[in-house]
Parts: sequence; structure tokens; C-alpha cells
Amino acid sequence: MTYVMSDIHGMYEKYLKMLDVIKFSDDDVLYILGDIIDRGPEPIEIILDIMTRPNIVCLKGNHEHMALDCMRYLTGNNILTFSIMDMMYNWDSNSSQTTKAGFEKLEIAEKKAVTDFISGFAVYKEIIVNNRNYILVHAGLGNFRPDKKFNEYTEHELLWIRPDFEKMYFPDKYLVCGHTLTRKIPSNPFPDRIFRWKNNIAIDCGAVYGGKLACMCLETYEEFYYI
Repeated sequence: MTYVMSDIHGMYEKYLKMLDVIKFSDDDVLYILGDIIDRGPEPIEIILDIMTRPNIVCLKGNHEHMALDCMRYLTGNNILTFSIMDMMYNWDSNSSQTTKAGFEKLEIAEKKAVTDFISGFAVYKEIIVNNRNYILVHAGLGNFRPDKKFNEYTEHELLWIRPDFEKMYFPDKYLVCGHTLTRKIPSNPFPDRIFRWKNNIAIDCGAVYGGKLACMCLETYEEFYYI
């Protein structure tokens, strides 16, 4: 089976419980649509676990985007510059503390392995499941145009700009994203549950904000939650 999940934000126990809930096996594939790190208590533990699982595919979120150059600096690969200081301040302002604390406990080789792993995250994926086309991305398709190719989008447009959930971007493709808490979608009648409307599928149900970690099977559309 093919599953999608997003915005785990350091909730390691919820992540492990969800793998049990969906009975995740070597025959399954799980796509995590970014924001694995920051905010919650054990983000590095999640990354280290995912690194052992070849059937989990991670996409970059805005939090991984903020973290990468800072992690390279903390690994000793960069000289501290004003640019790095600005990036560190920005990351700290977005709840980096638990990620940084866990990262700094690692040996240098482990820090490099984690940084290299995160740097390999794609910013979007196009997949086909049961003859349905899906675009997987962390935030949305910022500055959308119907004729705009996916490789023409900037990271800012894919990782930060929220979609208009009242808009059908493609009649023949489904946009699956995290980043926007489903409780904050005005037309969502079921806060903290997956929102599906006009070929948009929003799956960030606020795991780190007292909501739920959500996961969906793309073959069956079955929804799974762990509080």
C-alpha cells in the first residue's frame, strides 16, 4: 500500500504508533511530506529511524529548508558569517531548539549523515496510484499557472505558500500537501481531520498542536489518526 503523512514535527512516539496503526510493512511505501523536525521533543530520533527504512520517502518542508545550512555549520563545514547568523536566528525563531539539541548530541559522522540525508529530500513528487495522478508537496503550488512546469516552481513557492483549497488546480490530478493545519481551513467541517475537496487533499492535522497525526492510504482513501 501507498501512504502519505506530513508535519510530524518531532512527535516520535506518535510516528511509531502510526506505523503500528497502519501495519506498515516492507511491502508498503510511505511518503512524508516534510516538517519532520522542530517543535516536538524528538525530531532527530525520527530522522534516524527513517534513515533505516528504505521504503519511506521524505519530501522537504520549510523546516528542513531552514535547518540545512545551520546543520552544515553545526557539523563544522562552514565559517560563521552574518548570513549563517541570520539563518540560525530564523531557524531558532521557528522552534529549532529540540532539533538542535538532538543534533548536537550526535558524533560528527552522524551529523554529516543526517545532514546529507535531509539534503537529498525532493521538493515535490509526482506519483501514480491506481491510475490516479498525485502531486505530493509540502505546502502547495505558489504563484500557480496551469502551464507552469513543476521544475519551474521555486522552493519558496512549494515549501511556504499555502494553496487555495477552494480552487481545483488540475481536473486530472490530486494535490496532496501538509503545512496548513486542517483546523484552519475555513470550509473544513471536521477540524483536525484530513480535508478533501476539489482534488485537494490536506493532511496536516496538528499532531504537535494537540491535534492528531494523520495518515492516508492512496489506494483505498482510508484515513488513520493517532492522538
